[in-house]
Amino acid sequence: MNPNRTASNGAPVTVTLLGTGDAFASFGRSQSGYLIDAPGGRILMEAGPGLLQALKSNGVSTDSFDLLLISHLHGDHFAGLPFLILDYMWETPRKKLLTIAGPAKLEQRTWLLTRAMFPHFELDKIKRKLKFVVLEPGSSTRLGKFKVSAIRSPHTKPEISLSIRIDGGGKSIVFSGDSGWNDELVELSAGADLFLCECTYYESAHLKFHLNYPLLAANRDKFKVRRMVLTHLGREVLSREDEIALEMGYDGMKIEI
Repeated sequence: MNPNRTASNGAPVTVTLLGTGDAFASFGRSQSGYLIDAPGGRILMEAGPGLLQALKSNGVSTDSFDLLLISHLHGDHFAGLPFLILDYMWETPRKKLLTIAGPAKLEQRTWLLTRAMFPHFELDKIKRKLKFVVLEPGSSTRLGKFKVSAIRSPHTKPEISLSIRIDGGGKSIVFSGDSGWNDELVELSAGADLFLCECTYYESAHLKFHLNYPLLAANRDKFKVRRMVLTHLGREVLSREDEIALEMGYDGMKIEI
């Protein structure tokens, strides 16, 4: 039996794709964001620059989740954090502690970016409402009622980028993050109920720091998952949508598992 397998039972888990575009917001898609509603709580995963607009367009209060996961420190994945902090300071005062978990340097870069964008704000009060946790590659961490596991993805050097697995509520969700091909990702995703997998390129298969459609299509059978949905979709993929046989996500898509 796969040790990663979590029994699929209990109340359903719903995943809302807030942003399925790449860094270039290809075809007008929002940049990275995913909302997970599970019996154990609500998780926000990724915080692209359009995070606030995506949350509020979907009727989601910024105070409704207690865990935020970030895969890596590229702007299309974490640059929405200063706007979230801004909302907590002025519009939706944070009542409970928010845990923000991701790679090393996430806390440092978040405050650096926030200071650059809003240099005169007093941040000491809001800092007390935010707890940063480092997700170490190759380890699992208990965050609230969820087990969060991470591996290093071959996307950024020397900084660390992550692929993430979430187990909780009797379900399991794996997010590739931005990643080149990685056999560890096959192992991490084994037995998952939902695998959100980036698919940025089609023709540019020579770029090894992102996944591309021909590679994923040829190796789909290696991923022993119940459902695989492509995300972080780039221009090359979206312009050839009629040729894509694997399921593609879209902004606002709701997936029940």
